[in-house]
Amino acid sequence: MSVLGTLVLLRHGQSITNAEGRFTGWADVALTAHGEKQAVAAAELLARDGLVPDAVHTSVLRRSIRTADILLQELDRSWIPVHRTWRLNERQYGALTGRVKCEVRREAGPEQYRAWRRSLTVAPGPLPADALARLRADPRYAALRGGGLPAVESLADMIARVAPYWADVPAGQLRSGRRVLVVAHGNALRALIAVLDRLTEQEVEDLNIPTGAPLRYDFDRALRPVVRGGGYLDPDSARTAAATVATEGQA
Repeated sequence: MSVLGTLVLLRHGQSITNAEGRFTGWADVALTAHGEKQAVAAAELLARDGLVPDAVHTSVLRRSIRTADILLQELDRSWIPVHRTWRLNERQYGALTGRVKCEVRREAGPEQYRAWRRSLTVAPGPLPADALARLRADPRYAALRGGGLPAVESLADMIARVAPYWADVPAGQLRSGRRVLVVAHGNALRALIAVLDRLTEQEVEDLNIPTGAPLRYDFDRALRPVVRGGGYLDPDSARTAAATVATEGQA
């Protein structure tokens, strides 16, 4: 089979709110020291497997940007063009933003908590008006003023914003045979994988993306994944970390 381009998906390194067990959403938080080390380790895996990228995509949130910057510095590729877009931002968690996950689970119950975190269509309450106003005043979201900035999102909403960007930019780069790296967020990558692998609703619910774990996809000439689900560059570590993501908030 003739292979087209190669795509590597990477959830940013551990953030401060990841470490605290909080819903982060569009809150702009920094990496922890461990998260920065994860970015270095991801770079080592890409170098080991000959996957130094030709093009890079990030969200407009600093944890995504910082992870990509560290990785490119480690690979001596800081000069590579980087595309930044709000379409790769984390899911807008609305009223859950900043809340401790285990507290939300205790208050709402395990079924509602799982639906808010993992389901395709269920969304929590919207972001409070004052917090939404602050986001609308942020210059990085100038193009979304006038009601375009979401107050809350389901994963289906995320798929609707990620899919057009995938088709417009990374897909074209892959068709030209380039190695493309997307450094984004857990739910942004779940949305993108749902598009790539045509996941069922149950498969979407069961998908967990660990921080700092590069996931490789190769594509055929029709831009279909050669292997559904791709392959982690360090599968054992990724499997363990994904299991931890699945149980967040249960402690």
